[in-house]
Amino acid sequence: MVTQPELEDLMDVARGQGDLVRTTTSPNPWVGAVVVTSDGQVFTGATEPPGGRHAEIVALEHAGELARGATLVVTLEPCSHTGQTGPCVEAIVEAGIARCAIGVVDPDVKVAGRGIAALRQAGIEVIERVRAVEVAEQLAPYLTQRSTGRPRVVLKLAATLDGRTSAADGSSQWITSPEARRDVHRLRAESDAILVGAGTVRADDPALTARLEPLPARQPRRIVLGAIPPGAAVEPALSWEGPLSDLLDELGRDGILQLLVEGGASVAHSFIDEGLVDRIVCYLAPAVMGGDDGAPMLRGPGAPTIEGISRGRFVSVVRLGDDLRMEVQL
Repeated sequence: MVTQPELEDLMDVARGQGDLVRTTTSPNPWVGAVVVTSDGQVFTGATEPPGGRHAEIVALEHAGELARGATLVVTLEPCSHTGQTGPCVEAIVEAGIARCAIGVVDPDVKVAGRGIAALRQAGIEVIERVRAVEVAEQLAPYLTQRSTGRPRVVLKLAATLDGRTSAADGSSQWITSPEARRDVHRLRAESDAILVGAGTVRADDPALTARLEPLPARQPRRIVLGAIPPGAAVEPALSWEGPLSDLLDELGRDGILQLLVEGGASVAHSFIDEGLVDRIVCYLAPAVMGGDDGAPMLRGPGAPTIEGISRGRFVSVVRLGDDLRMEVQL
């Protein structure tokens, strides 16, 4: 019998499998799975690109007949409905799995506990909430979109120690280190869409692509608040001029799990001011612009009193080259 500490270690393995496919499965979740036999043999699997096999099926097929009587560890509740693939629950039952450990329940209305109920009805022992906090963090964009109907909104900021994003003449390349800039491209690759204001497009003409090595299989959708100048590098892109809340609703309906907001300062302020940001990722360089004529991270009216400021919690602080990467959950 696999012990609870062993289940937690196996869930860490399953999370590692999910990390390997983080940029290839959307709008499906990047799930990882592990089958461990009674004699300790381990078989792993991860979700394939849309239309492909789910993580559980990959792990079960790797295990073959050895799955009978084994324990399945999976980060997300197995599905019990037919979509682009068949129900994972049926395959788990047919494989003869005796015990199933699950990280988090799938909030999708087509699943939402039905998979767990079907497993138990088939006589399979189910252990819930194994490494639930860590799994929920890994799958946060998917869980947010399925729970709220809107994508998870990540606001990216990069600034000097005194909170400036460009000098008085508008120059900003490069405030942060190459290591930090590579991390931004990773963040882009993990996002389904990237948003900037038309002012940023006019000033910098960014392409807003994820430039990793090797190049990701898909590029995020580009969204510009306002009119897009002719010949802009960001094209093809969506030009949006309506309320931000309506945009998030539309993106959620389109299956966008994570929206990365990259600027500029007025756009960043609008998302913060309307309470639409789930997480801030801030790259802080060990540099000082000096004075008050450089561009700030946010531009717009702030809280009138200290009681009105937006507070969150630090999720992580990591050194990247000479810079710090700080994540704040709002």
